[in-house]
Amino acid sequence: MVENIQKESSKKLAAHQGNVKGMVEVVNIVVSSSLEHDIPLEKMAATLSNTEYNPEQFPGLVIRIKAPKTSALIFSSGKIVCTGARSLDKVRESLIKIVESVEKIGIKIKITPEINVQNIVASGDIGMDLNLNTLAMKLENTEYEPEQFPGLVYKLRDAKATFLLFSNGKIVCTGTKSESEVHIAVKKLIENLKKVQ
Repeated sequence: MVENIQKESSKKLAAHQGNVKGMVEVVNIVVSSSLEHDIPLEKMAATLSNTEYNPEQFPGLVIRIKAPKTSALIFSSGKIVCTGARSLDKVRESLIKIVESVEKIGIKIKITPEINVQNIVASGDIGMDLNLNTLAMKLENTEYEPEQFPGLVYKLRDAKATFLLFSNGKIVCTGTKSESEVHIAVKKLIENLKKVQ
């Protein structure tokens, strides 16, 4: 019976291996950028309603953008960290809105801010049940403490990706810097799971 289940899982894995793209989708892109201009954060916070600024607790101003639904930290040096976008197009739209917001307080931004991807988070389903106890024993670079958290953390060093694996086959991938890196990492994950399942 167990062998049949393992064979069935291997078949599902083999079927899925060719179609990694449909299995995971990007849910968050974290980027850094710079406006290359000093920004008076107090003036920005006083003028714009979609901002939060509490310099005693944190030196950056939080700006929330409704469409696309993103948030950004802006520092007085003009450095920005933007999070929440699901594509690079949405990142660009968010940066345009940030520049427009800064220009509302009388600061002209003369550059097009560069986008530096820091991290991409993707999630999906590999379409098979996973025995996390077995994986914790057979795979290297794992952390699994089911009393504290139901997922297994698996660091795929060669792909520079970290996965959260759940017993129902759901996965979260983090640490990559491009969508193609996500797909390469997921493919590698499936290969590694195939070896030990």
